[in-house]
Amino acid sequence: MKIKSRVQLRKSAKNQLLSDITSVFGDDVKQLENSKFETANIDDLSLILVDGEPLLFQINEFYFPTVRGVLKLGLMKNVVTVDSGAVRFVVNGADIMCPGIVAADDNIQEGDPVIIIEEAHSKPLAIGTALIPGAEMKGNTGKGVKSIHYVGDKLWNLDI
Repeated sequence: MKIKSRVQLRKSAKNQLLSDITSVFGDDVKQLENSKFETANIDDLSLILVDGEPLLFQINEFYFPTVRGVLKLGLMKNVVTVDSGAVRFVVNGADIMCPGIVAADDNIQEGDPVIIIEEAHSKPLAIGTALIPGAEMKGNTGKGVKSIHYVGDKLWNLDI
């Protein structure tokens, strides 16, 4: 992956971005208010660098934290927890199947960005989009979350 361009965000764009992310992932994002935000275009992805670190990315009109961003910011809202049997599939990019989900935030709506964590250590494994509401994920059949970014993919291994 190569950075094609890197541009600092204007204050108004930065504030709008922080507002959008805070509404989905909670007040933990407010710790970034005094940070420098840049956009970087990498292949077909719009990445948001915060003080030079790839902490956020954009797909369509939605902003998502990277797995590194979740680790750095300690985000724990819009979380889907998977059992240990699902971990090896999730870190290989598989979508999250409902039988492997042991818990999901009830406030998750279809289409919302979600953080996938593993049950044993509560460590983030992936970022995805909810395919069904959070209240229906546990104990259901079929896919619950479409995986977008996961530990070990190109974005995880990006060196800036």
